[in-house]
Amino acid sequence: MPIDPTLPYDDQNIFAKILRGEIPCKKVFEDDCALAFHDINPQAPTHVLVIPKGAYVSWDDFSTKASDAEIAEFVRAVGQVARALGLVEPGYRLLANIGMDSHQEVPHLHVHIFGGKPLGPMLMR
Repeated sequence: MPIDPTLPYDDQNIFAKILRGEIPCKKVFEDDCALAFHDINPQAPTHVLVIPKGAYVSWDDFSTKASDAEIAEFVRAVGQVARALGLVEPGYRLLANIGMDSHQEVPHLHVHIFGGKPLGPMLMR
């Protein structure tokens, strides 16, 4: 069910549970500000999620409430993950679904990194 990004943070969401170690993940990267792991239902040969460790529902929530350092480190983490996965040269796609119209399913900000094959047009025409 799509998420309303204006709702308060739900600390029982699946990503919060992964961050607390209550649910395992196939980790790709971790630092003080971010965690990256393989998606359990991959939509491309490479499909990794990068999440901030802070309690942020959406990009709007994150960009409004996170410190400048958190924002910088999260953006750097996304780049580090793409490089570590060998996606820079062939290319990759970043996607962050925010809110109901985009079908955000987990109320914790997350960026999808897709790669490993030609991905086609960005949206269905």
